[in-house]
Amino acid sequence: MEAIEAILTRKSVRQFSDTEIEEEKIEILLKAAMAAPSGVNKQPWKFMVVKNEEAKKKIIDVMPYGKYKSPIIIVPCVRDLEVVPLMHDLAYCDLGAASENILLAAHALGLGAVWCGIYPSKKRTKDIKKALNLGVGISPFSAIYVGYPDPQNTTKIKDKFKERNYKIIE
Repeated sequence: MEAIEAILTRKSVRQFSDTEIEEEKIEILLKAAMAAPSGVNKQPWKFMVVKNEEAKKKIIDVMPYGKYKSPIIIVPCVRDLEVVPLMHDLAYCDLGAASENILLAAHALGLGAVWCGIYPSKKRTKDIKKALNLGVGISPFSAIYVGYPDPQNTTKIKDKFKERNYKIIE
């Protein structure tokens, strides 16, 4: 799949089959995430790949809009203690880019995914840190549910282009 095709045809998938994801595909998702740009190439991330059913249930329980059953949940996190204070907020921009790379790579691999925000909600951040026993120095950014789309999935690709959303300044 070409890059532009992947970008224009990616959609959020919220219904997954029970089919497990091959380890090779999980590694490709993580490589894609870590290929994202990051400010001063700090790469302030750590990616939690949650397969354990009990841990996934804990995440689902505290996510107000993330009640999906998927084979894995990838939780991109910021390594707080390794990011200088002036760049800390920029680390979340880096995690946004890495998250999009995961979504596009999943689509290109024939997987489906949906991205649910954790940051900047202090409550969700605290709850996910506790659910995953992240401890000091690691803060969750989002939860990305990944799996093979349910064959009954009827989600359509949306054309989101709107001329009102840009302006060319000459």
